[in-house]
Amino acid sequence: MTDAAASAAVTAVADGPVLEVTLDRGKANAIDAATSRELSRVFVEFRDDPGLRVAILTGAGDRFFCAGWDLNAAAEGEEFEADYGEGGFGGFVELRGLLKPVIAAVNGMAVGGGFEIVLAADLVVAAEHARFWLPEASLGLVPDSGSVRLPRMLPPVVANEILYAGRRLDAAEAQRWGLVNSVVAASELMTEARSLAARVAESAPLSVAAIHQIRDHTRHLPLAAAFELLRSGQLAAYEAMLGSADAVEGPAAFTEGRAPRWQGR
Repeated sequence: MTDAAASAAVTAVADGPVLEVTLDRGKANAIDAATSRELSRVFVEFRDDPGLRVAILTGAGDRFFCAGWDLNAAAEGEEFEADYGEGGFGGFVELRGLLKPVIAAVNGMAVGGGFEIVLAADLVVAAEHARFWLPEASLGLVPDSGSVRLPRMLPPVVANEILYAGRRLDAAEAQRWGLVNSVVAASELMTEARSLAARVAESAPLSVAAIHQIRDHTRHLPLAAAFELLRSGQLAAYEAMLGSADAVEGPAAFTEGRAPRWQGR
């Protein structure tokens, strides 16, 4: 990916190994199918670029991170099951093969599909005024990925109230339930997100990819089955890490008291 790529609604800027993606689409940063496809293009390039290690996704302005599906587009005939791109709604929520962390820097309201994007992120930093809400049931719709992810992340009765009755969470409550890593003043949001991204980028890229793959492939399994899969040789990213030059470099750098020089191989 080049240092900067842009469309009318999506801007992606690379700073070394960190890609910053900004959704800038009107007052509410709502996403129509075309914008989702653009986000998918950006995240596919992120996935496939070996020089990029972690992404930060945020919204322009200070009121909305993302208001979800653009209901104006829906009123004009865009279908709920439109083509949202390879990564699904929001660009990476269903993107296969993505073994790099995405940080959501939530700068305001995360509503509907915007909240689902947050739930799909690996790490979340939220401004103090951020709010989280899934209103789909009140609109005669269903939050597809939210209905899958939220019950795995929260106690059932809490997830049910959010899904069935549209319970809203503020940033502090979202942090208490483990949906947010840190809550900061709005002026500190991107500084905190960039600091977190830098810490992730200091880790060995093959190790991060292996952990990501192990997590995705074992979290639904009983413990014994998870370890059986881990030792089976079927997890390609894990096997690549075990046989890598970086697996030799890390212990050597620690012993020699220097920073490791990761090669990603």
